[in-house]
Amino acid sequence: MKDKRVVTPYQSAGESKKVQVERMFDKIAPRYDLLNRVLSLGIDVWWRRRALGQLRTKAPAEILDVATGTADVAIMAAKMLKPRRVVGVDIANQMLDIGRVKIEKEGLGSVIELETGDSENLRFPDQSFDAVTVAFGVRNFENLEIGLAEMLRVLRPGGQAVILEFSRPRLFPFKQLYNAYFKYVLPLIGRLTSRDIRAYTYLFESVQAFPEGDDFLKILSKTGYQNSRCERLTLGICSIYFAEKAA
Repeated sequence: MKDKRVVTPYQSAGESKKVQVERMFDKIAPRYDLLNRVLSLGIDVWWRRRALGQLRTKAPAEILDVATGTADVAIMAAKMLKPRRVVGVDIANQMLDIGRVKIEKEGLGSVIELETGDSENLRFPDQSFDAVTVAFGVRNFENLEIGLAEMLRVLRPGGQAVILEFSRPRLFPFKQLYNAYFKYVLPLIGRLTSRDIRAYTYLFESVQAFPEGDDFLKILSKTGYQNSRCERLTLGICSIYFAEKAA
């Protein structure tokens, strides 16, 4: 059963979740990539590769990466899938600035473009992309169903959405170890490295509140996606969700 509370990074009165999420990611941007690698022991790279691998047979020519952050998925998609175009959108400009530097270093400026954008109000016309990806971003949507509906709107018929998100392990005693790590150890590391303990406390809280697994699959179906399924990874720490737009 998911937590019904609305979880926000700073719990600031009068400030929307969207504004708080933007502020949080702008604050931790300089250390974001390093912390991802260290805190996940590098497994997050494999998770992204596994998720994108599901698009190989589709060979999407145009990909939208929602909540692109520092463009890890956009860069990996460009290398793995060889699309004609990848567009990454995010509300946090500091994250995008770091992503642009990475893209330039990789020589992928002619393939990937990054822009400031709201996942719940995408500027693109209907049926603009062959695939939409999101890695660890849907958990931060202010309105989950509106964000998912926008992603569906910009997908072309038969296009696929691939969503990577944290989930909750169920196996004893891994579940208990995982919860202790995320609740106590990770915020401490975050405070020492990024000076923002709330960002990593929020990570634990938002994972606990997110409607993972079958609950999320039901939301995808309700939003209008078809053939949705879930693959749990690394003893349930993370899940990949696949869904399609009707052809």
